[in-house]
Amino acid sequence: MDLTLSDEQRLLRESVDRFIAETYTADHRRRAADEPAGFSPAIWKQFAELGWLALPIDEAYGGLGAGAVETGIVMEAFGRGLVSEPYLSTVVIGAALVAACGNDAQKQAILPRVADGSLFLALAHSERAARFDLAEVGTTAAKMPDGWRLDGRKIAVLDGNAAGQIIVSARVANNNGASGRLCLFLVPGDTPGLARRDFARLGGGRACNLHLAGVRLPADALLGDGSDVLAAIEAVVDRAMAAIGSEAVGIMQTLLNTTLEYTKIRKQFGRPLSANQVIRHRLADMAMQTDEARSMALRAALMVDAEPVARSRAASGAKAKIGKCARFVAEQSVQLHGAMGVTEELDIGSYFKRLLAFDTLFGGSAHHYRRHAALGGRVHA
Repeated sequence: MDLTLSDEQRLLRESVDRFIAETYTADHRRRAADEPAGFSPAIWKQFAELGWLALPIDEAYGGLGAGAVETGIVMEAFGRGLVSEPYLSTVVIGAALVAACGNDAQKQAILPRVADGSLFLALAHSERAARFDLAEVGTTAAKMPDGWRLDGRKIAVLDGNAAGQIIVSARVANNNGASGRLCLFLVPGDTPGLARRDFARLGGGRACNLHLAGVRLPADALLGDGSDVLAAIEAVVDRAMAAIGSEAVGIMQTLLNTTLEYTKIRKQFGRPLSANQVIRHRLADMAMQTDEARSMALRAALMVDAEPVARSRAASGAKAKIGKCARFVAEQSVQLHGAMGVTEELDIGSYFKRLLAFDTLFGGSAHHYRRHAALGGRVHA
């Protein structure tokens, strides 16, 4: 397997790295956090102009037709800058679901607007009782003479506060009233009966909880042909886990570089900290964990189009392993900075929080170790 980046991929990495390094300063992040949406709309427009929003979208719908490796390159750079723009929710998850499940008219109406930066998307799938089980959905969709009626509650909808269209999962009742197939519905953010409770996410960005109380939708709000979409949701979430794995690697690399520089200039007893052999060993362990995480993220990206069991095992394996590596690197970085590691004066604490948030998104390491084992036929208690 050739893991060398192509010329186009190298150019993409260089351009994203340069933009992030020049733009995402600590002052910029503080200003973006004060924006109503939790990010800068002006920066989002620049993402569109640079082609990053169109990257994984098919060329037929105004995109560039790139793959998961290119998305990973962008996400790793986003991790280094602690980017809070809704790239994951809109481009990696939302656009991929529309591409996988939508009919041609829905794709034509939505995907070009994602590519040009004029439409934000969000997926409302998680529910309080699900415990990261993607098949556990209690929200209901009832067929009405003039369309659909949705009732239920969703939690932790990434960037749902900014979304113009929210993709809501619901169970369609069968003729006997029993819960049936899982479907997706396009719900405009201003639909009557939809209540959003917005909150700040740990490490930057925003999310919201949704309450759908008798939300009435037209017939064409159903995404696709009405067939069960669980397999499509699983595939997109696996793709999202590969993407956020790359983001975590970018954060870990930044923490490693920052800590290495700090131990060279911080002196104790007249010697730099890095002259201490124990400190060197800890830095070496941080570097090793970062490289292991990078390998797992790349493997998950390379496997996104594999058959479902192999794809899901690669995604869960990466999520579990990177979660463990991320916590180790974050804790070591804070400890080696001493009391400075938890002050507002340094960005270490912000990167630490983002890595903690990564470990809980789509399920923590323990959940994915169990999923990985179950997919391999070896279920552990």
